[in-house]
Amino acid sequence: MTDLPDDLAAENRALRERMAWMLEQAERNHAIMMRHQAFDLEIVGATSFPELIGSIFRTLPAISELESVTLSLVDEGADIRTVMERLGVDFAAFPDLLFVAGSGQLGLEPAPRPRLGSFDAARDSRHFPGATALQSVAVVPLLRNKRVIGTLNLGSADPARFTPSLGTDFVEHMASIIAICLENVISNEMLKYIGLTDSLTGVYNRRYLDRRLLEEIARARRQRYDLSFMYIDIDHFKRINDTLGHQGGDEVLREVAARIKAELRLSDALARFGGEEFVVLLIDADLDSAAFVAERIRAGISSAMIDLPGSLKVSITGSIGVASLSGTAADGSAETAARELIAQADEALYQAKAGGRDRVVRYAGA
Repeated sequence: MTDLPDDLAAENRALRERMAWMLEQAERNHAIMMRHQAFDLEIVGATSFPELIGSIFRTLPAISELESVTLSLVDEGADIRTVMERLGVDFAAFPDLLFVAGSGQLGLEPAPRPRLGSFDAARDSRHFPGATALQSVAVVPLLRNKRVIGTLNLGSADPARFTPSLGTDFVEHMASIIAICLENVISNEMLKYIGLTDSLTGVYNRRYLDRRLLEEIARARRQRYDLSFMYIDIDHFKRINDTLGHQGGDEVLREVAARIKAELRLSDALARFGGEEFVVLLIDADLDSAAFVAERIRAGISSAMIDLPGSLKVSITGSIGVASLSGTAADGSAETAARELIAQADEALYQAKAGGRDRVVRYAGA
């Protein structure tokens, strides 16, 4: 067998090296594709807002080998953030989740197209706050029905990773999947919130409070702190409805809910139990503390007349019963403890009404 000429042998080696490189790239691209397919399945299966956001920030930087991944979401009126906070989402756990009041703050003008190129601090800091090592970025619009709901922001320390000449099909596909998942999860969370709130007053309903009370009793037992519960009744509410009609009664309920809420901490929970009855769950509060807050609420309810349609005004008062559950009392189930706490506050409320109304009564026990 004769040897190949040197130039032909060199060409052959170059071809083999080229084929080996192409095979290596194909295997690498296949691995990347499989990781992204797994990522798509992961986020499509997310059932809550924290689960979805957590998956995006945990998985996407790793599989895409990026130094930074952030999301900018359009949240006009802060509705998304407010609802998620009320559902217990801890936004401190998601520092790379950013909210803007309108799509004009996303920097996508004049058209919502992906923007790839070198990192410009003056332009891109809105999407990558605090970033210092980025060299190139991709800002990809999140679109639903031709409406911009935010941007997916990808940052790399490699200046050649994102360039204006790079094709955008892959990042646009990824952004479209994320946009669909975001819209679905946010819609489901909004429906969940609606199912846990009173449509008239905007505060929680009994379904939410019953569930929250069980969770807080279990937590209070573990961490050994007190819980307190208030039962609040608007005095002579039937007279208000009979005199002013249901529209006037609805205005009174909304205003009373606002006055109660003004005296509470973010950690406390206010709910309407139906009719003219409200309840308050106070976290880490003993009976003395709860009675003090109840007196503030009672004074706030009667502090000023309520303006009604037709230039009418009405003066109201409220009666409040207060009961407390010690964090050191761990006897029985949480369900039994919850029923007893509600019943005790209800008994104290009955005593407040029987004693002349417009007063706070603490449950004194049997």
